[in-house]
Formats: sequence, structure tokens, C-alpha cells
Amino acid sequence: MLKQIILILCVTVAGTGASVQAQKKIVLAPGATAGGNYSPGILVDGTLYISGQGGEDANGKIPADFEAEVKQSLDNIGVVLKEAGMSPADVVSVQVYLTDKETFQQMNKVYTAYFKVPRPTRTTVVVAALVGPGRIEITVTARK
Repeated sequence: MLKQIILILCVTVAGTGASVQAQKKIVLAPGATAGGNYSPGILVDGTLYISGQGGEDANGKIPADFEAEVKQSLDNIGVVLKEAGMSPADVVSVQVYLTDKETFQQMNKVYTAYFKVPRPTRTTVVVAALVGPGRIEITVTARK
């Protein structure tokens, strides 16, 4: 009888754990509204996934200087990190999309000033074009 009770308890506990889904929280920059085709950030179980951020400022303008565009892209990521209670130090993985491989060193200069040691893992890809008019898009995953 005791074995049956233990078995029932184990099955019940295992079953409730499988049915609980992680809560997803949308993370928006101040002044932004939910909606559109994607979320700027999604927080799930302490992990923050940030959608690709280009170098547009709050007015939608892209700096003419490429290093300023990279910095703005990272600043846009920083806003979402801050709203989730995180900082660049919490970033564990970065994906960088460039439209010109010749800009890699310029991107890397700004990137290494933004992310301190130990830096996150990173993948850098050169693409034919981005959806928007920018020359760079960066996406990150962060964990507190």
C-alpha cells in the first residue's frame, strides 16, 4: 500500500511540473507600445531574448558615421536590458549582422568598449541587406 501511495505522489508531482508553462513577459523600451510583428524583448525564466536592434535613434534616424550607428544599436539594446533589470554584463550571447565586411573592425572597436571581459559569445554574419535602411543589426540573449 505504501508503494502505491509513493507511486501516486511521484506521478502527481511529475505531472504538475510538466503542465506548468514558463511565463513570458514582454519587455519594452520606455514610451514604446506593445504590438506589431515582434516584441523588442521577451523575458522567460530569468533569460531575456532581445530582438535585432538597428542603429536608429528615437526619431528613426540613422547616424551617417558607422561607429555612431553601432553605438546607437548597442544603446538600443541597453534600454531593453535596463527595462528588464539587466545590464551589458548580463549578456551571454550576441549575434551581429553587417551589410559590409569592411566595417567589421569598426564594429569590433565599439563592441569591445561596450562589452567588458568576460565578453559574451558572438556570431558575426555579413548579409546582403537588412530589412531596414541600416548597416548593422544586433540581437542578444541575457541571463541574470
